[in-house]
Amino acid sequence: QVQVVESGGGLVQAGGSLRLSCTASGRTSSTYAMGWFRQAPGKEREFVAAISWTGYSTYYADDVKGRFTIFRDNAKNLVYLQMNSLKPEDTAGYYCATKPGDGSGWSYEYDYWGQGTQVTVSS
Repeated sequence: QVQVVESGGGLVQAGGSLRLSCTASGRTSSTYAMGWFRQAPGKEREFVAAISWTGYSTYYADDVKGRFTIFRDNAKNLVYLQMNSLKPEDTAGYYCATKPGDGSGWSYEYDYWGQGTQVTVSS
């Protein structure tokens, strides 16, 4: 059974930083991409960032480019989302997901999801 677990959310002031972590265990495929999505109250879930198995390919939503960085440590089975220069509009539940193959911004391509971790940015 595949389990995806996020951690690292919290409350931070605008301009501050947070690092989210995610681990995915139990996948039968040897290589898989990881992605981060977020959902604010009353809004649809949206893509944030994704990374290939090797880590060489990364993908970002336009509004987080230059502020967020996704990276992974396969030896530790972890993927991270480093979030800098946070804005109040970044406030949302952040979800980690995994999929076979390459990274993608399409949520329907991801087959296993975590329960989410809340990020709140105060102004």
